[in-house]
Amino acid sequence: MATWSNLNYQNGASPLMEQIIFFHDHNLIILIMITILVSYIMLNLFFNSYINRFLLENQMIELIWTILPAITLIFIALPSLRLLYLLDELNNPLITLKSIGHQWYWSYEYSDFNNVEFDSYMINSNNMNNFRLLNVDNRVTLPMNNQIRILITATDVIHSWTVPSLGIKVDANPGRLNQTSFFLNRPGLFFGQCSEICGANHSFMPIVIESITIKNFINWINNY
Repeated sequence: MATWSNLNYQNGASPLMEQIIFFHDHNLIILIMITILVSYIMLNLFFNSYINRFLLENQMIELIWTILPAITLIFIALPSLRLLYLLDELNNPLITLKSIGHQWYWSYEYSDFNNVEFDSYMINSNNMNNFRLLNVDNRVTLPMNNQIRILITATDVIHSWTVPSLGIKVDANPGRLNQTSFFLNRPGLFFGQCSEICGANHSFMPIVIESITIKNFINWINNY
């Protein structure tokens, strides 16, 4: 989860989030190179005593500053398109989870199992052992190292189901069923919040995913 001193992304808990972080770093390197180059040229313009008042055009310069940005955009566009297609791909999900947004809580349904559904409310606790405004009474329990499909909708207004460490942010629209998938590659607790301003208590409907082994998940389902 994020902390006050964390200026970068949260540690990725899914392959797609790791790819998003790689793409972010790739773009950042390109931006730093452009910033250094432009700063160097501007400093040269400030401190250079050579001028040419009669230079009206130079086709070679214009060719260079047209081709170089085009090449730079290609280096950004190709990884971006690849990542967009990867984010949209749905690959043989093991489990389907349905998430329904309400004002102001989430409810979940495990579509593959009978009568496994619950509401998830934020815990109003000042206990120092809990994460303030992030803990819930019923966590979403899912098995790691398996592809999970999630269907997202809402009953009243637009919400947004968001878990940053998994690279997921999907709108929950009333009357519409949105779909995405993710792959949990390690155990742990992963926190998220509604990211659409959905009313007075918008900031009080957190999301908590508990990633466990498939054996423990089967035991949890059987004991539910």
